[in-house]
Amino acid sequence: MEKWTQNDITDQKGKTAIVTGSNTGIGFYTAKFLAEKGAHVIMACRSRKKAEAAKARIVNDVPNASLELMELDLSSQASVKKFAQKFSKKYSTLDLLINNAGVMMCPFSRTEDGFELQLATNHFGHFTLTGLLLPKLMKIENSRIVSVSSMAARFGKIAFDDPNYHNRPYDKMKAYGQTKLANLLFGRELNRRLEEAGKSTIALIAHPGWTSTDLQRHSPIAKFMNLFFAMPTWKGSLPTLRAATDPEAQGGKYYGPGGRMEMRGWPVLVNPEVGRNAEAVNWPDAKRLWEMSEELTQTRYEF
Repeated sequence: MEKWTQNDITDQKGKTAIVTGSNTGIGFYTAKFLAEKGAHVIMACRSRKKAEAAKARIVNDVPNASLELMELDLSSQASVKKFAQKFSKKYSTLDLLINNAGVMMCPFSRTEDGFELQLATNHFGHFTLTGLLLPKLMKIENSRIVSVSSMAARFGKIAFDDPNYHNRPYDKMKAYGQTKLANLLFGRELNRRLEEAGKSTIALIAHPGWTSTDLQRHSPIAKFMNLFFAMPTWKGSLPTLRAATDPEAQGGKYYGPGGRMEMRGWPVLVNPEVGRNAEAVNWPDAKRLWEMSEELTQTRYEF
């Protein structure tokens, strides 16, 4: 099997990267490995206390790491806009945006914007963030946007008539699957629109297979199954890092573990159209999701 590791990450000196949710899980190792290769990494996290602890851990291993903490609560559209404004005042360009942060199978909760919490955090927050930062990204030749999806996208379905559970019973697993399919559809549609506009910026998607992370704290079954199936967290970050840094990576492509059922293994190019995705991953739904997201977040992209 092809073995692409963190040692294959190209030199990132001079580049600025934002990694959302980088205080824990695969986001932490994504930030760490990028910093090891010389990138200036902005750790965009909801909890400053946890982010400071994560930064200290990285600096302990990578003394010369260039890291910056910025508070970002993706479940809040106001927080996303505040983050984008603060970043834009300080930086004129952005090389890499990694939409990593998320919540998984949590109890039902509705945000201040009226969105179901998982959809608000995993998709709508990143949709708005990417739209606000896109002008900075498009100033850099071959800049990249990586959206982190999941194997859960395979059972996902976008409930266009009621995405935020106003009129149907809440199912935390189906709600999570919806958000991860949204991540996949968003990445593909974003890349299509970038290509159509003639931009060199590309959008890619990755998934970590079955990786042990703090995301699984709301799922006792998943935590138990980690003992048998899960990859270590650092290895789960590699599909994201390959999508973000491999010179051969192409826009709209999907990276995940190359082992059986894509649960484990070194990162390779995978086919998103498997299982239920053969029906779910289609251009009409991607376009419809985009238009719904624009309407609900009041975010308009300028290409």
